[in-house]
Amino acid sequence: MLEFCHVNASCSMVPILHDISVCFQKGAVTTIIGPNGCGKTTLLQCLNGSSKVTSGSISLDGTDYLAMPLRERARRLSFLPQVRTIIPTLPVKTLVEHGRFPHLGFARRKSRQDIAIVEDAMDFTRVSPYAAQYADTLSGGIRQRAFFAMTLAQDCDYIVLDEPTTYLDLNGQREFMEMILKLKRRGRTIILVLHDIAQALRISDTLVIMQDRKIAAASTPKECLQQHIIESVFHVRIKEFSDAEGRYYFFC
Repeated sequence: MLEFCHVNASCSMVPILHDISVCFQKGAVTTIIGPNGCGKTTLLQCLNGSSKVTSGSISLDGTDYLAMPLRERARRLSFLPQVRTIIPTLPVKTLVEHGRFPHLGFARRKSRQDIAIVEDAMDFTRVSPYAAQYADTLSGGIRQRAFFAMTLAQDCDYIVLDEPTTYLDLNGQREFMEMILKLKRRGRTIILVLHDIAQALRISDTLVIMQDRKIAAASTPKECLQQHIIESVFHVRIKEFSDAEGRYYFFC
């Protein structure tokens, strides 16, 4: 379990979050939703150091996460950020191999296991056909899958994704959600930020709803719907429909 306990956090010396306490259950898909500017990205960035935790604690399976060496953190939790200002001029396969760095020695020599993990991550995300193509020449959607493959190559039990579907078309988003559910079936813990509330309702075991830089609710999608929390936070009305293939949500 990943647990934030009374966390205060700042970004660029500006206080953003105050007294945040929330748990992310192991083996589950937890989606963080909320209006723009509510603190979703800041919350996740506490995990990669882009946001500074000024007080409180974060624990990972009972261990003080913030006290872990950075290399140990990267072996246990992988993080795909929302924005990358620099796109490396590297072949896709080399980019994905970067995900193995926390597990390699000083010489960075890859074992057969390392190579197999990289190949599995590329096959899983369907970027193997682009192995030799340079990342900076890819379309936004394929590039996003390549970075996702690099994240998976870390082979962590905890996978954190900040708005991972931003550059994907509708079919790409559907395929990405299928990958998330496959990872859950493999026993991975998935924590992600989404703007698409309907997708969040469909794939999540737990929703963490943020408002005004605080946690407004942390519960199952069913309970959030029953309590009308989403409607209150986003100022919308939700219409729910279902058929043999599943449930659908519309907002007005």
